[in-house]
Order: sequence, then C-alpha cells, then structure tokens
Amino acid sequence: MRQRVAGAIVLALLLIALLLYLYYPPLWLLSPGEYDNSTVTVTDASGDELASVHVKIADTRDKRYVGLSETDSLATDEGMLFVHDEADTQDYVMRNMSFDLDIIFIDSDGTITDIQQASADSDDTYSGYGQFVLEVNRGWTDEHNVTTGDLVEIPPAYQ
Repeated sequence: MRQRVAGAIVLALLLIALLLYLYYPPLWLLSPGEYDNSTVTVTDASGDELASVHVKIADTRDKRYVGLSETDSLATDEGMLFVHDEADTQDYVMRNMSFDLDIIFIDSDGTITDIQQASADSDDTYSGYGQFVLEVNRGWTDEHNVTTGDLVEIPPAYQ
C-alpha cells in the first residue's frame, strides 16, 4: 500500500514538473526566431509628439516569454513592443534582466493605461491592462513627459 502511495506521489510530482516545464520552459530551450522592427511614436492628448522609439516586436508566445531577457542594454531610443491577442490584464516579470525598465501598458486603441518602473533585481510581477506593452529604459517616460492617457501609435500590422 505504501509503495502505491509513494509511486502515485512521485508520478504526480513528475506530472507537475512536466507541466511547469512546458508552460515555463527554460530560456535556453526557446528559439523565438527573428523579431520584426518598427518605430512607435507617443503623442499627448493634443497630438503633440512626445517621443519615438525603435522597437523589436514580440508578437508570439515565445517572443513575449523571452522578451528582453539576457539583453545587456538598450540604446536610449530602443525598446520592445509586446503584442497580445486582445486587451486584458498582462503580467510581466524581470526574468534574467540586466537593467531597469519602464513598463508601459497600452489599450487596444493606443491609450496608455499604466506605467510601472521595474527593477532588474526584482522578483515582483508588474501587472497592467492593455493589448500592448512597451518596455523602454527606466526613466524614459519621465524624460519625455509620457504619462497615462497619452497615445502610442501602434504599427498598423499589429493593430
């Protein structure tokens, strides 16, 4: 009887480990492929341009999962635009990050819904509502006076 229970426990643990492995694979196993590149522009409510940033587009599950992990740095005018299938609460973590970020949550109409400052050494989850998430160097939003309610011009191919 004890052997059956022990065997069932071991089997359950192996199944849990397999599911975690499939849902959260190690980064070195993923091959997200080439990222598309584009430029996004942020404007205020009156239409005045606040800033532009050159972005890599993370539009698949693997690309979103890898994101900027293991990237050493970004130039001041670089970032990554994460594209989700629909607007919803999105959760982001600082997996294998070397530098701090501003995480900008953007609704499907391009409106910034939230901006969070994330530390590279944080284990926190950063959550916000949107269909798109723009990651840029920490302080970029302050430097360019980007705030919630401003608009991000999403490349037409990803709208």
